[in-house]
Amino acid sequence: MEWYEKLNDYFPEHEMKDRNQIQDLIDEKDVYHLVETDDYIVLYAEFPTFVFIDYLLVTSQARGKGIGTKVLDRMKKKGKLILLEVEPKDDENEDTRKRLAFYYKNGFQKADRIRYVRETDQGEPYFMHILYWSPTALSQDVVMREMEKACEEIHNFRAKQYYGRLLADPEKALTWKH
Repeated sequence: MEWYEKLNDYFPEHEMKDRNQIQDLIDEKDVYHLVETDDYIVLYAEFPTFVFIDYLLVTSQARGKGIGTKVLDRMKKKGKLILLEVEPKDDENEDTRKRLAFYYKNGFQKADRIRYVRETDQGEPYFMHILYWSPTALSQDVVMREMEKACEEIHNFRAKQYYGRLLADPEKALTWKH
């Protein structure tokens, strides 16, 4: 599973799922897919009403060549809401700024009414932004409902088996900002 090592090298440790959980998702969930090329890796779940991008990695040698945009354009052609999570901008980590700029350039918006807080294995909270793209105007109520489903179906798939806890309990992780 070379793709897992590439993801593990790139994404922060607290954002990585257990290799076996991801493999179980691929093997057992009809909605969950892995696409791997020499240039990119994408793991995503396609539900009837939306697509949840779990991981998207463009390899270092392929960055800056429009490959990530092409991957997102293929997802957009499905004509569904697309959801993904991204860490907030960190002034000490240039990649966080570049990631956000990339998604905004590709038409994604931040679900600015939704607060999304996850926990590390040590119980430390960390914030994530929910970004979305939609072919039609929609309310963040829809984003919230579909993100709850992504948490339940993807993040929490066998989570108690692999982590002894839910990775993203939607009732705790997702709240409305006041």
